[in-house]
Amino acid sequence: MPRMIFINLPVADVAASTAFYEAIGFEKNPRFSDGQASSMVWSDAIYVMLLAKPFFATFTQKTIVDATTSSTGHYALSFDSRAEVDAITQAAIEAGGRELHEPQDMGFMYSRAFEDLDGHGFGPFWMDPAAVEGGPPDDA
Repeated sequence: MPRMIFINLPVADVAASTAFYEAIGFEKNPRFSDGQASSMVWSDAIYVMLLAKPFFATFTQKTIVDATTSSTGHYALSFDSRAEVDAITQAAIEAGGRELHEPQDMGFMYSRAFEDLDGHGFGPFWMDPAAVEGGPPDDA
């Protein structure tokens, strides 16, 4: 079995969050979804688990922070083009998310940032394949 990552996010409304993630291109896996959780597939190895806050609380004794006022992480998502970065960011805004800052263009890398309905941050980005192989230019 390949190594996989499952990002577990506490959400206020599983159905609304599921609709948001579907709007930005994730696919719901119904076999691992119910009224308390939605398993959202990004790729064969990356999943975002949307967990109702009371259900999420069964996994930890820590306080569940309000991601709209506290930073809990920022999840970078790679894309094959700048256009794809723009498309997911626009879809997020149209689905009720919020853009976090203006586009960042460093020449060899282009990124944007948005948050979902609960304030969880995502950073879609594109990187020039030459920079992936050789690192950023010396003047970056």
